[in-house]
Amino acid sequence: MPQQDDLFPVPPLSVEVPKSLTEPRLWVRRLKIWKEPGGEVIRDIELRPGLNIIWSPDGDDDPDGGGRAIGHGSGKTLFCRLLRYCLGEVRFADEVQRDAISSAFLNGVVGAEVMLDGVCWAVARPLGIGRKHFAVEAGSLDVVAKMEGTATGIEPLIDAIEAAILGDGTSRLARLSAGQRAWPIALAWAARDQECRFDDVLDWRSSASGSDAPQPASGDAKGPRLLAMRAFLNAITDEEQAARRGEQDLASQLDQAKRQRSFLEWDQARRVERLVRDLGLSDTSLPDMPLLLDSLKSAAKERLAAVTRLPSGVGAELDEARRTSQDARTALRNIELRAAELDVRLPLEEKLLAQMSSEIPGLSAAAQSALSQVCPICEVPIDTALAEGCKLSHRLPDQAQCRARLEAKREEIHTQKNEIAGIKDEIGALKPAISLASQNARQAEDRVDRLEKAADARNTSWRIATRGVEDVQRTAEIVDEVARAEAAIRKLEDALQGTREQLRGFEDKQAKAIGAVSQKFSAIIRRLLGDDAKGFVRLTGKGLEIAVEAGGDRRTAAIQSLKVLAFDLACLCLSVEGRTRIPAFLIHDSPREADLGQTIYDEHFRLLRELEEELAGGTFQYLITTTTRPPHDVNRGPWRRAVLRGAPGRERLLACDL
Repeated sequence: MPQQDDLFPVPPLSVEVPKSLTEPRLWVRRLKIWKEPGGEVIRDIELRPGLNIIWSPDGDDDPDGGGRAIGHGSGKTLFCRLLRYCLGEVRFADEVQRDAISSAFLNGVVGAEVMLDGVCWAVARPLGIGRKHFAVEAGSLDVVAKMEGTATGIEPLIDAIEAAILGDGTSRLARLSAGQRAWPIALAWAARDQECRFDDVLDWRSSASGSDAPQPASGDAKGPRLLAMRAFLNAITDEEQAARRGEQDLASQLDQAKRQRSFLEWDQARRVERLVRDLGLSDTSLPDMPLLLDSLKSAAKERLAAVTRLPSGVGAELDEARRTSQDARTALRNIELRAAELDVRLPLEEKLLAQMSSEIPGLSAAAQSALSQVCPICEVPIDTALAEGCKLSHRLPDQAQCRARLEAKREEIHTQKNEIAGIKDEIGALKPAISLASQNARQAEDRVDRLEKAADARNTSWRIATRGVEDVQRTAEIVDEVARAEAAIRKLEDALQGTREQLRGFEDKQAKAIGAVSQKFSAIIRRLLGDDAKGFVRLTGKGLEIAVEAGGDRRTAAIQSLKVLAFDLACLCLSVEGRTRIPAFLIHDSPREADLGQTIYDEHFRLLRELEEELAGGTFQYLITTTTRPPHDVNRGPWRRAVLRGAPGRERLLACDL
């Protein structure tokens, strides 16, 4: 039985052009490159509404290339990037290519005549360094390219495009960041990076291109780009966006509530485990909550009561023991200081005794010589001198005095020996006193240690017991908090479910806008693949679903690229009709290189010619770069606007080899 869709034949492609529309609301009339302001013109390419082809022949395709034409490296992608640059993009190439171009064209300028609702905007932007950016309404491109003075920047053009075409509220509908413009995002869709290979409708900017595109035009997350696309296609409303913000808020609150519940459950399990261990219930069979809570309360109260009954007089005894220990340590220290003092004094006294003893022989000899004296002057015995008389001296040694000095020294030595003996005796007496004082100090310290341990044990038991009571109380509170968290989670889940049902209702309401895209998409697929083919576009909860049926569902790489081209053309047709928030403007950079078949590729060109000549007139602008030869009937004026070659250098876009 045929599917329901087969009951309704696919209508041919049609475009309802507003009567007041005679040209694209936004299009580029000219791209011009100067080596320096007012200097040599490197390239001047005039463009037109409708189909514009930039061809870079390859091999035998070039009738003037002698079969050796090089189609690649001619500057096709740079041409697209310069157009994007003049329409407001930040960069015109990746860093390596920018450095090469800046070195070759230090004062180079690229300019464009951008037509916006019939008014020409002259845009001039630098290729080198140190130049200024200008975007002047109703200006002359040649004049603006040579302008000096205060630069306008590219922002006036972006503001004008947003005001005239995208309109107020597009940034809000696209959910862009505060202050972020919508036109750079729309431009990213209208002029995809070649590096994206036309793999997916939502692949606009590649990290390999170095375009420095803002979010959500780039990045892995496609959801924000889908929202932006829906905003551009009028397939989303403020009410739906408010519902989506509500959904995100509810989802965030739900995640936070679940995290809070997980923490509470972890805290409860931790406290219960500690209570079971501290209360000695590890080997006891325990019930589940909430009965477990009653068991823990009872055990904690019993433990606290037992600790309360422990003796509490340890404090006074401990203070007395600490004073005794301090006194014992003081006594020991005093004795040890006295012993150390005597140990230092004893050698000094012994040295003094030795010094005294060394004087005895001299004094003894002096006393002995006094008995038989010799004259110190003439050395004649005194007896002879007395008998015969001395003619030289009358002074004789005093025998009594010599003996007195000898006796006095002997008395000093005796006293010193007694002093030394006293010191030794005191040292000997201090040794057992030190031992006894040390023993007393150790015993006092041991007593203090025992009492402190007893006090610590009681304090520890008290802390454990009181903490057990507090943990039981906190666990009971946590049980209540978990119950409240679970109730809040159920409430948030119900609210989130309701919001998502509301969003599905909004998606159904926006089916009309997506249906218009789908209708034109299917007509384009049929035009390109034959009457048996069709396609559809659907907005689902998972995103944008795009399918092509031609003898079954087709999912090859070529069909995937075809989906992107057909989808873009379908949205281009809707833009001509004024049913989108974006201009009827597209740049496709070498789509054939995305594995598109030659037959389909040729039909793509013929479809665009048909769109221009029969369906929409010159109310859109479509620019395509290609290495593959376009069909003969469009590979000429007015559709072919320029021919670029990879060699020699003068045939390249910048007329030189970088």
